[in-house]
Amino acid sequence: MKRYRFETDEHVLFRKTLRKFLEKEAVPHYDEWEQQRLVPKAFWRKLGGMGFLCPQVDEQYGGLGLDFSYGVIIGEEMERVGAGLTGIGLHNDIVVPYIESYGTDEQKERYLPGCLTSEFITGVAMTEPGTGSDLANVQTTARKEGDFYIVNGQKTFITNGVNGNLFLTVVKTDVEVEPRYRGISLLLIEEGTEGFTKGRKLDKVGMHSQDTGELYFEDCKVPAANLIGEENKGFHYLMQKLQQERLIVALSAQTASEDMLEMTLAYVKERQAFGKPIGSFQNTQFKLAEVATKVELGKTFLESLIEEHMSGADVVTKVSMAKYWITESAREIATECMKLYGGYGYMEEYKIARRYRDIPVTSIYAGTNEIMKVIIAKNLGL
Repeated sequence: MKRYRFETDEHVLFRKTLRKFLEKEAVPHYDEWEQQRLVPKAFWRKLGGMGFLCPQVDEQYGGLGLDFSYGVIIGEEMERVGAGLTGIGLHNDIVVPYIESYGTDEQKERYLPGCLTSEFITGVAMTEPGTGSDLANVQTTARKEGDFYIVNGQKTFITNGVNGNLFLTVVKTDVEVEPRYRGISLLLIEEGTEGFTKGRKLDKVGMHSQDTGELYFEDCKVPAANLIGEENKGFHYLMQKLQQERLIVALSAQTASEDMLEMTLAYVKERQAFGKPIGSFQNTQFKLAEVATKVELGKTFLESLIEEHMSGADVVTKVSMAKYWITESAREIATECMKLYGGYGYMEEYKIARRYRDIPVTSIYAGTNEIMKVIIAKNLGL
C-alpha cells in the first residue's frame, strides 16, 4: 500500500523488504539494545549488506543512486522500531550528504564505499559544552600547519559517538574574523587520528540504545586533505544542509505520533473499566479525536514538504514550522496517550512509556524549537 503520493511500486517493495528485514533483525532484539545502551555494529553491517545504508550514493561508489524518498522510507521504518535507531538516519541523510555535495573526488573515493558497508559509521560533531544553537560561537580551533590542521577542543552530545569512527567536525579556522560565522570550517576526523580521543557514553533520559558520546581533540593532527569544501565556508555548508536534517527530525516525530495513536487506539478498545472498554468513554474519544487530527495534519504538511524539498525548492521556513509544530505535537500526543494507559503507561514493558521519554529531545536537537521560531519570524520580515 502506498503511503505518499510520490510513491511508486518500487517504493512499496522497498518498504516491504525493509520492514521484513527489521522484523527479523531489529524488533526481537530492540529491548536488549535499550538495556545495553547500544545498537551493535553487527546490525549496521547487516544494514549495509542489504543496501539500506546511504542508498542515495552514486553507483560509481557502490551505492544505488536512489533519491531522498527512499531515505524517507528508511527513516520511517527505523522510527517504527524505536527512536534509538535514529543514528542510522543521521549517517544516511545528514552526514554523508556533506561528503557527496562538498567532498573532493579523493574524499568520495576514500569514504563513500565504506559508508555503504558500515566500515565507516559517521557522526556530526557540532555541539560543545558551552555552545549549542549558537554555532558561530564554537570554540574548537583548527590551526593550519603545513599539510595538517592542529585541532583543539571538545564536542558533546554526539550521536553515534561510541560506534562512530568518522566525524564531520565543526571547527574555527579563523578566530579573528567578524562576523564570527565566517571563520567556521568542516573537517573529517577519523578515529585513531593522533590527539583524538573519545569520552564516556552519555546516560540519557531516553533514546537509550542510541549511542551518544563526547569527543576530545588535543593537538589533534588532521590532514589538510580532510577539509570539506573551502576553508571558512563551513557555516554556509551547514545552513544548506540543515533543511534536510530538520526535515528528518520532523519525519521521525511524525512517525512516532502515528505509532502512538495506533497503539493507543488498540489499547483503549481492549482495556476494560466499569464493565466496558475505556474507548467508549467520551473523554477518551475526544482525546483521541484530537490526537488523530494532529497526526493527519502533520502527515499532510510533511508530505508536501518532502515533495518540495526533493524538487530543490527553498523550504527553510516551512521546514522550521514542521520541525517546531510536529515535534511539539508529538510531545503532547505522548503525554495524552500515556495517560490513557493509566498506570500501565508508566511501565517500561509498554512501548508508550518508551515513546514518552524518547520524544522530548526532538524539540531540542537539530536546532531548538525556539530557534525554529526565530527563523520563521525572521523570514516573515519581523
